[in-house]
Amino acid sequence: MFSLGQENISTHPMSTKGPVKYGELIVLGCNGSLPCGDKGRRKSRFALCRRNKANGVKPSTVHMSCTPQAAKAVSNKEQHSISYTLSRAQTVVVEYTHDSNTDMFQIGRSTESPIDFVVTDTVPGGQNQVDSQTLQSTISRFACRIICQRNPPYSARIYAAGFDTSKNIFLGEKAAKWRMQDGQMDALTTNGVLVMHPRHGFCQDSKPGQWREISVCGNVFTLRETRSAQQRGNMVESESNELVDGSLIDLCGATLLWRTAEGLSLTPTVKHLEALRQELNAGRPQCPVGFNTLAFPSLRRKDVLDEKQPWAYLRCGHVHGYHGWGGRRDPEVEAECQERECPMCRARGPYVPLWLGCEPGFYVDAESPTHAFVPCGHVCSEKTTVYWSQIPLPHGTHAFHAACPFCIQPLSGETGCVKLIFQSPLD
Repeated sequence: MFSLGQENISTHPMSTKGPVKYGELIVLGCNGSLPCGDKGRRKSRFALCRRNKANGVKPSTVHMSCTPQAAKAVSNKEQHSISYTLSRAQTVVVEYTHDSNTDMFQIGRSTESPIDFVVTDTVPGGQNQVDSQTLQSTISRFACRIICQRNPPYSARIYAAGFDTSKNIFLGEKAAKWRMQDGQMDALTTNGVLVMHPRHGFCQDSKPGQWREISVCGNVFTLRETRSAQQRGNMVESESNELVDGSLIDLCGATLLWRTAEGLSLTPTVKHLEALRQELNAGRPQCPVGFNTLAFPSLRRKDVLDEKQPWAYLRCGHVHGYHGWGGRRDPEVEAECQERECPMCRARGPYVPLWLGCEPGFYVDAESPTHAFVPCGHVCSEKTTVYWSQIPLPHGTHAFHAACPFCIQPLSGETGCVKLIFQSPLD
């Protein structure tokens, strides 16, 4: 097979091909694209590249009361500022000035021009709440901003809240805010921006780190009791807001994975995953009941049930073709059925179609797809399933659970994944 390093060399920050890439953000729960398709700034992954002209900002003048200068800073649409409302009578305004050494990228639910990457709520099963507006979004319109250094080592730092169309951030009376020892103001946003940095990087030996909350000024805190609690957590001075390869960013409704350009150069590509699919199908795995040859559909048809589709009993891992043995005869109905008995070993458990994980950025290695997540049936390498099955992802206002990165469905069973047992052809 080809060299992964050569395949992805253009994504390395030091590459002379194209603009410098700082990294990419990938939405968890999207298996290669959004359920309704990628459109404009609303897509499943977003590349952060060095801009032609720096647009970063940094704090400068602080106005401690409602002075004419403070009012001018807020009303000036060419001036970035953050307003901290302490009471009806007192507002602290911090002016931000241009920083020629950094680029700023903003993420949020708003489709207005200041947002570079539009993110909407993801729900388990790979669906998207943009299709049904019955549930109110918990993602902030201007959720967070990432500041990247334009020169090596191209570090990326995350901050809660983003500047609106008037280049302002307003933190009202109800927002958790405080004055720091150096006199500067800081605050948390309503539902917060949580970050988890993996230990030992994003690789086969990675372990999950602790979830922390990031403030408007980029300081790190332990989690509040609930997402919107007024009382902030304790400051963690030994940790920083600098993103590392594999950092997870939770916006209370969607979770993003940060991959550095260097990290992406070591991950499999779509071309590599397609080669693994063809290699798996070339082995002509067979259904032990119907003796028909099984085949994973092409990555372009990743959500369409095929007559040769492999199915598996997730309690034991035995792979079959679809059959009605001991159950219903309709595969569409069967996919919703909770339990079936495996004809090979009599183990009872979910009986589901298998789907290849098509988003390369979620893989921690480039090995063969041998394991499946339980109960969704997404298939990828063993170490990738092991890694994600031990990552607690935020759920709701204070719960955490492991989930499949390809569809965000909560994992079940003892380990959250199962080794697949394929039967070779008898001839």
